[in-house]
Amino acid sequence: MCGRYWIERDGNEELERIIAAIQRQAPVKTEGEIFPGDAVPVLCRSRAGNVRPFAMEWGYHMGDGSRIINARSETAAEKPMFRESMALRRCILPMSVYFEWEKRDGRKNKYRIAPEAGGLHYLAGLYRFEGERPVCTVLTAAAAQQIQFIHHRMPVILEKEGGLAWLNGADAQAVRQMTFARA
Repeated sequence: MCGRYWIERDGNEELERIIAAIQRQAPVKTEGEIFPGDAVPVLCRSRAGNVRPFAMEWGYHMGDGSRIINARSETAAEKPMFRESMALRRCILPMSVYFEWEKRDGRKNKYRIAPEAGGLHYLAGLYRFEGERPVCTVLTAAAAQQIQFIHHRMPVILEKEGGLAWLNGADAQAVRQMTFARA
């Protein structure tokens, strides 16, 4: 599962270009810990078909006021809430690490989890419009073996090439081949 992630502004040129382009659109959180409901930088295809940054709020809104921040990659194409987005509105969210909590002995232990290669990666996501406002959700999959003891699910994390393949219609499971480190 993915309930929070982190964007590290460490001088990465690609991330700085994304941030510069997005800050002209709307206020977004461009570094530090990202929470559900935050306006975040997202890459997706424009109406012209070009990949470009957009500002989106993290979490689909439900009628009761709750948010859906994750979608199971294995079933999203079948679920009415995600079906159209899987077919037409895919996105990727820049991130450096994500957080997961292990529940043990009545306590929660917070883990900072990152791809072993480090640096900028992307979360595979979907988006939709709620009125005029674009909102996104993060896809999840079965956890990598190294982190299954923490939680049985994890976000689908992609390198740049995998992110572009995802935007072009590739299956999320086909592009998710990474090794993870935890801290």
